[in-house]
Amino acid sequence: MRHSTDEFARLAERGTILRCQVGSGVHGTAISGQDDRDEMGICVEPPEYVAGLRRFEQYIFRTAGEGRRSGPGDLDLVVYALRKWMRLALAGNPTVLLPLYVPEAEITHCTDLGRELRAEGHRFVSRDAARRFRGYLRSQRGGLTGENTRHVNRPELVAAYGFDTKYAYHMVRLGVQGVGLLETGHMPVPVPEPWRTWLRDLRQGRHTREEALEAAADLEARLTELSESPDLPERADSTWANAWLVTAHERTWQEWAAAAA
Repeated sequence: MRHSTDEFARLAERGTILRCQVGSGVHGTAISGQDDRDEMGICVEPPEYVAGLRRFEQYIFRTAGEGRRSGPGDLDLVVYALRKWMRLALAGNPTVLLPLYVPEAEITHCTDLGRELRAEGHRFVSRDAARRFRGYLRSQRGGLTGENTRHVNRPELVAAYGFDTKYAYHMVRLGVQGVGLLETGHMPVPVPEPWRTWLRDLRQGRHTREEALEAAADLEARLTELSESPDLPERADSTWANAWLVTAHERTWQEWAAAAA
């Protein structure tokens, strides 16, 4: 299914309840002149896409176009349907959880429902999330070491630094933010010091591949401990999520109906 159609663009524009910057810019680890801008949104679908046969899960827009890697100044936007976003967030997906924790300054659009959702970030903290962060960390490590053949190294980074510093950076960042989320109930965004400077230096080859792997190993061990901690719930609060989803859709549809009357 294509996710960049005009139909999906209209759905995303009409129903968005929260949109913000994600990626290195919000993490505080961007390198001047090297990074694109990543944004994520969450939108409520119309009734016919929930109760009917039509289907909408996400809208994707890229200024670089299809088949091209984004470069400095490019925009990469994904707007998730609220129900899909919630399923991913309940499973502890590190990327989709970001809108719950980014600073207010990084938010470009937020409705009352968006503010309500951001106030409930603690409901997504679970042992499942610890395992998911650990899995994402391992996936980035596999790209760095070549064990994960689905990921291809970026030859320009290997040529400049001897290894793919982007895989190394994401590997360690995921560990730092996952541990922070599970220990405090709030994902640290931007990445706190001294890690922020350490990660920015890693992106520029000022730390070795071995140093990155060692840091990631320590963070992975802590995530494993947290994934078994009796102080954390096994799963995110799906009971609250289900009730809130129903209310969010009902409220939005009533507002649309009143505006059309």
